[in-house]
Parts: sequence; structure tokens; C-alpha cells
Amino acid sequence: MKRVLHILLLLLLLSGISWSGTSCSSGKSVRKTKHRKERVHRKRVKRDRKQEHKLQEEYVADRHLSSDRRKLLEESFTWLGTPYKYAGQEKGVCTDCSGFVLQVYLTELEIKIPRNSAKQAEFCKRIKAKDVKPGDLVFFATGSDHDRVTHVGMMLDDVSFIHASSSKGGVVSRMDNPWYAKRFKCYGRVPGVK
Repeated sequence: MKRVLHILLLLLLLSGISWSGTSCSSGKSVRKTKHRKERVHRKRVKRDRKQEHKLQEEYVADRHLSSDRRKLLEESFTWLGTPYKYAGQEKGVCTDCSGFVLQVYLTELEIKIPRNSAKQAEFCKRIKAKDVKPGDLVFFATGSDHDRVTHVGMMLDDVSFIHASSSKGGVVSRMDNPWYAKRFKCYGRVPGVK
């Protein structure tokens, strides 16, 4: 009887070891899934770096920008593809819109701006559309209160801006997109930017 119990225990142990390398629902190896995710991430990072280089050529190389504005744009492009996460502010890991803007200004110009988009809008000097320069901020009211600023991005030119989208992470969008045009609140210039 003891021998039968030992054999059953041994069989259970061996079957438990062989099951530990697979997912219960799909039967696929956890290791394979992890490696697949890493390959996808590497491809996305490579694609984002190509896009970053292309955008730098398009928005930075051919323009007569001040040193401050050039630094802001170059740094902002390195955030492309950073996944969105509320309250995040770490390049390549996760960020939200105001954390992205805060970190770009802090890293490149050592200018500390408020942490949330509504406070950033209050902190900035309001400017007209005709006065917008690369590196200026653009504010939106994306929530149910159409008077309250809830989103921020950084202008690349008079139409394009870079921001942390809640659905796509760090991306470039356009002001002539009807969704953003409808929710636009104002443009702002951070004090101290040349």
C-alpha cells in the first residue's frame, strides 16, 4: 500500500513539474509568450526610433530654432512610443500627458512646471495661435466639463503636437483633427523659454 502511495505521489509531482511550464488556458509555454512579447517590444522600439529620427529631421533640422526650443523638441521625440499610464512620468516605461511635459522641460531646460495639465495651463502665459512656436504647450478639455483643462501636448509647429495619448502613449497628432479641434482650450508658453 505504501508503495502505491509513493508511486502516486511521484506521478503527481512529475505531472506538476511538466504543467508548471505551460499556461492552463492555452497550453502555450509561458517562456515562449514572454519572448514573443520581448520581440514585439524590440520591434516597436526600433520602429519608434526610426519615427523619432524622421520627425527630428522634419521638425528640427531645417528650422531656425532657438537652442531651448531645439532641445525641447529633440527630447520630446525620445518619448515616442512610451506607454500611457496615469500619473506616470518615466520615459520608455510609462507616462501621462502632464508627466511627459513636466519631464521634458525639467530634463532639458531645468524648468520645473506643475504636475497636472490644469495647473500647467495656469502656469503658462497664454498666447494666440499666430504666435505659437515649437515647444509651446497646447491645452484641451477632454472631460465632461468643457471648461476644465484635462490634457496637454507640446507643439512641434503650428499644426502638429506631441503628447501622451491615453490610448496610444507618446504620439504626434494634429490640431486639424476634428476630435482635438473640438476640445481645444488654449496655447501657452512656459515662462523662461527663449
